[in-house]
Amino acid sequence: MALFCIMSNNYFNDKLRNMELKYFKLKEFESPDLPGSGDKMDLAFLQKLDKCRELAGVPFKITSGFRTAAYNINLGKRGYKIAKNSPHLKGVAADIVASTSDIRYKIITSALAVGITRIGIGKTFIHLDTDATKSQNVIWHYY
Repeated sequence: MALFCIMSNNYFNDKLRNMELKYFKLKEFESPDLPGSGDKMDLAFLQKLDKCRELAGVPFKITSGFRTAAYNINLGKRGYKIAKNSPHLKGVAADIVASTSDIRYKIITSALAVGITRIGIGKTFIHLDTDATKSQNVIWHYY
């Protein structure tokens, strides 16, 4: 007789809430319109991002982590380039302030070192994501 274990999303959310991140708090990844939504971030992505931060050796200020569909649409209406199927909606993306070329370099090289292979470069930020449903080994720009 097989024993089956059903794990709900609550199990993963509880595990995420109790996970120790060295450099981040889940609050940093919340969608502005949904308090507490930082726990919707993907555990494996956050572990990679934490290691990425360690390797980079510079603080990471998160400007966008998890997004609700409504917030994502609102960003588009405000003129930001957004994807309707954004990896932010899945909790597998983060935008990080990168105001200088040396900080951009440190973030990008550390992201590649930890296996993050989807990178977007903006004038003032770096986008990192691990969305497996999208093209891999890509770097794009937003300008």
